[in-house]
Formats: sequence, structure tokens, C-alpha cells
Amino acid sequence: MTGSIGVAVIGAGAIGRTHIDTLARMEGQYLATIIDPAPPGAALARSLGVPCLPDVATLIDAGIADAAIVATPNETHLPISEALLQAGIPVLLEKPVAESLASALRLIEIAEEGGRPLLVGHHRRHNPIIRKAHEAIRAGRIGNLVMATVTCSLAKPPSYFEAAWRRTPGAGGPLLINLVHEIDLLRHFFGEVATVQAIASNGRRGFAVEDTAAVALTFANGGLATLCISDAATGPWAWDLTAGENPVRFPAHPVTAHHYAGSRAGLSLPDLTLWEPEGEPDWTRRLQPTILEVEAADPYEEQLRHFGNLIREGGTPLVSARDATANLIVLDAIRAAAESGCAVAVDLSPLDLKD
Repeated sequence: MTGSIGVAVIGAGAIGRTHIDTLARMEGQYLATIIDPAPPGAALARSLGVPCLPDVATLIDAGIADAAIVATPNETHLPISEALLQAGIPVLLEKPVAESLASALRLIEIAEEGGRPLLVGHHRRHNPIIRKAHEAIRAGRIGNLVMATVTCSLAKPPSYFEAAWRRTPGAGGPLLINLVHEIDLLRHFFGEVATVQAIASNGRRGFAVEDTAAVALTFANGGLATLCISDAATGPWAWDLTAGENPVRFPAHPVTAHHYAGSRAGLSLPDLTLWEPEGEPDWTRRLQPTILEVEAADPYEEQLRHFGNLIREGGTPLVSARDATANLIVLDAIRAAAESGCAVAVDLSPLDLKD
């Protein structure tokens, strides 16, 4: 494809608006239309001078977009993406890939049979910080993973939960909305998760979904990880509040949220500090910190640039429907572990059936 790519944004909520703002900064891509039936979506479209369409069927009939970003509630991901892909429209689909494993497996089929790009929006993978950390870990700079600790404390205000889907099982709760990012990064860095244990609570808000959870993971390649997450806890220890990825929405605090300790060295994020011993590791000797150098870039812009390249040139999505479905399987195991109080093995065999 040559020329500028017209992109439709479906869903003008918080993340949809992030994509709309990002498109305004992109070369070779532009906002073609907003699809949102709510009055705020129409008002936003008017302010930007683009049409606002009521639904995906109207978008397909209008033929005014070359690609689409789907930023709608989880249970709509399958029907919307299926309609777009079958109409020949490439899709950037916000995470999580779907509301259920059955829907995610159907999306894999559609994406792999249809020949049109389907990129899942785990935007952190496009962050230069993550790229540099991945490079260092895969190069053996920290040795074999021994343990990882990830913290995500997010004090979401009452207004955040005015959208009913954020209080609905299968769509809302910090496990699906926020922890999916952390699971994706841990898998990206250290390989597949073997078993999970979890405790979840809705004690702070009393919604049908959890507000706080503690999770323990073991990896197939070795190593353990603990993750603590809450959308009712006040504190700066979260990727969103430290990495500076979205400064319009979230202030960046000078602390760390991810800590990876290996057999050879440690690595903290998002400050990209590598902690290495002089000689063999010995807890009685001082570790030397080195900040890994990286050229900053906006991960949302990098994600859209990758999406554009997939449309123009083809290739493999950095985060495919298959990859994102593995994240969903891990999350399902975490929910099962929290409900049962027992360790749960992560079963990726449903993905084997799609090979």
C-alpha cells in the first residue's frame, strides 16, 4: 500500500483517545473517523473535523478507512475484529485480546486464515526501555532468572468505574485491565509460565471484580516471580506511574516498579539499572550500578509505526493474536488459582491445536 493510511478509531474512551492523540503526531497515518455511539464521541469527532459513525457496519459500507484501531470493551473484540478483518481492514486490537479463551482462539483462526494484519495492543513491547531490557536479558547480562518482583499500585478514582464494564467479571478488574501487561512482559523476558498461585480480594470496593491481587509464578525455564497489583492502593510503584509513557494521563515518578534478580546480576525497570558484582556474586560485596543507555521514543507512536509497516509491507506482528492468547491463558489460570486457593498449571495446549 502506498500513500497515507486512514485509520478509524472504534471506541473513544480513555485508550481510544490516546490513539487519537497519537495519530495526530504520526506521519503517513491520519484519523479518518471515530466510531462511537455515545454523545462524547460525536462531540470529539466534531472538534477534530472528522465524521463520527454509529457502528462498524456503517464504517465498512462507507469505505473511508484503510485500517482500524479497536478500543472497545473486551466482549466486543471478537465480533468487531471479525467483521473488520473479513472486510479486508487491518486491525490494531487493544488488549486483552478477548473476554474468553474461546473468543481468542476464534480470533487466531480469523487472523491466520484471512491474510490481514491483526496486531494486539500490548504497547509496552514497543517501548525502547523494554527493547533494551529484552536485549540485555536475552544476552545473559543477569544470568538465569532466580526471582522477579513486580508492583502495580494504582489509585483509580470513583469516576473511573462509572463505565459498567469496568465492574463486570470478564471485562473489568486490575487482573485483566492492568496485570495482563505485566504477564506479557514477564513472558517476553523469561519465557512461558508453568504454574501460578494467587490471592484476590474485592474488599476495598465490593465490586463483582477484584480490586487487589497477589500472584506467584513459576517459569518453565526456571525462576519465580511475585506480582502485587491493586487499583485501590495509593503509591507510585507502578509501570504506568514511573515509565512516562503517557504523560498527559499519568505523572512519572522517579521510582522503580520491576525488579529482576538473576544468577549473575539484577535489573530494575523502568530506570534500566543493571546491578553487577565485581567478580563472582557475593552478598558481602558492593554491586556496581550501570544505567543502560537507550534513545527515548513514544511506545504508542512506535506501535502505530509498526502497524503501518505491517499494512504496507506485511510481516509478523510483534504481538500476534496467538501470543496475546497465551497471556489470556495465564490470566485464566490466575483467576482459577485465586478461586481455588491451589496452584494451577498453565495449559497452553489449546494453542497447539491451532498450529
